[in-house]
Amino acid sequence: MQPISGTTQQDARWFDAKGARIFQRGAIGFGSLAGLTAVAMAAFAAHGGLSPPALQIVESGLRMQGWHALALLLTALWLPRGGSLAAAAAVFFALGTAVFCGSVYAFALIGPQFGRFAPVGGSALMLGWLLLGLSAFRAR
Repeated sequence: MQPISGTTQQDARWFDAKGARIFQRGAIGFGSLAGLTAVAMAAFAAHGGLSPPALQIVESGLRMQGWHALALLLTALWLPRGGSLAAAAAVFFALGTAVFCGSVYAFALIGPQFGRFAPVGGSALMLGWLLLGLSAFRAR
């Protein structure tokens, strides 16, 4: 397999054109799934009879999920130029969205014992943004 032109030696070992397409499709798939589930959760929150404090917590998770669904879709578009750093950003966006938003929703709907995982997910989201920004400096 030929590496994508402009990759570094380290990137070329594992991030060839096929790898970029796989990450790109995965980011689009997960970003779309995150958008879909954000809409479903918003509908549940609007019609589910949540208490006002629980509704505020769910709305916080919805904002983060919606923004990071878009971030995943845009990162997928950037992947061919952003290389392995953009691919890593997509992975951290996907994991961070699932862990952070899942933890926030569980906290609001089930109880506070599930909220302890939110900082892990939030840290993953922040790392995703850092990696995405760094990918701009190594763009092809």
